[in-house]
Amino acid sequence: MKLYHGSLVVVECPEIIESVRTLDYGKGFYTTTSIDQAKLWVLRKLNGRDKKAGFVNVYDFDEQFASKLNVLTFGSPNEDWVDFVMKNRTQKDFNHDYDIVYGPVANDRVYAAFALYEGGFLSKQQLLAELRAYKLVDQYLFHTEKSLNTLSFINTIEVSHEFRC
Repeated sequence: MKLYHGSLVVVECPEIIESVRTLDYGKGFYTTTSIDQAKLWVLRKLNGRDKKAGFVNVYDFDEQFASKLNVLTFGSPNEDWVDFVMKNRTQKDFNHDYDIVYGPVANDRVYAAFALYEGGFLSKQQLLAELRAYKLVDQYLFHTEKSLNTLSFINTIEVSHEFRC
């Protein structure tokens, strides 16, 4: 299976990335099966920078090797997914021991819904009902060094400000 990672640079050798902000599934290397989502990630990173282009890095994902790792899968937004995402976003020292986490990506509209939930304006059930109305793409988090061994770099696709989904 092909996976895509949006970046300002070519990433032939993925690394576990310690982010300066809290992310849905914690620290690591994020990819998606959606090339359009990866292109949007590039555009978001380009926004406000002098750089004119970034890259979608393309990888082959070895699912057979991954099946031997500790993988957490969320097939759709559910209560466990909400709890996991909230722990990663709100508990500064939260860490998990999964090699790979797979599930929905919280895009900008989802972030807004999560903010309402976190602020107590939506219940968990209302949040899930809201999320079911959205067409969500997926993301894979590679959380450990051994999980990165499931990825083989294929090539890159240049993305400039002119790209629009």
